[in-house]
Amino acid sequence: MQALDMARLKAGEMDLGTSIMAVAYDGGVIMGADSRTTMGSYIANRVTDKLTHISDRIYCCRSGSAADTQAVADMVSYHLGMVSVQHDEAPRVAVAAQLFQEICYSNKDRLSAGIIVAGWDKRSGGSVYNVPLGGGLFKQPWAIGGSGSTYIYGYCDATWKEGWGRDETLKFVREALALAMRRDGSSGGTIRMVDISESGVKRFFLPGDDLPDAVGKDFVPHKFV
Repeated sequence: MQALDMARLKAGEMDLGTSIMAVAYDGGVIMGADSRTTMGSYIANRVTDKLTHISDRIYCCRSGSAADTQAVADMVSYHLGMVSVQHDEAPRVAVAAQLFQEICYSNKDRLSAGIIVAGWDKRSGGSVYNVPLGGGLFKQPWAIGGSGSTYIYGYCDATWKEGWGRDETLKFVREALALAMRRDGSSGGTIRMVDISESGVKRFFLPGDDLPDAVGKDFVPHKFV
């Protein structure tokens, strides 16, 4: 029997060659992603929104096949809506992560999907879960994924500090993604970020021509829209 080549996408399939990350802070989470979607060496979309809404306080970042990850996200969003109605309360982030893990693991030979699930709920506060290729499930204080993540593991390990607030976490996510986008040919475009906390959801956008030239460069808050 011929072995499956899981590294190869189906004909014509779009790939989210990407840089994604999520970081928990005291009171919520910050998620961020670049915006480039590729088909091999061809850039199919340079302003993709890879921060996918799952429920009011839960989002996911997607890497791998754009079709696979969007289909899985839609399924989880539907099931969480049913859970919310049945229990008359907002769904927990852990439940969303377990649904992603169950679908990805059950179809690990058919899907090319790496998911980071993060959000806020009243029981656990801000939390981050990583569901890599193969369908594992790992709760982490921060998670990175996609092709660009290989370039910034050292930076993230050396820079992240426990107990950060919102502003420090935003700066960390912005600079880490800018570093990944500078090195990874499959990542690029703009940076989109979202802050999820008890007070609500706030999205941020950083245009490609405003990315920092170097880590530590002063950040101009009004560039967020």
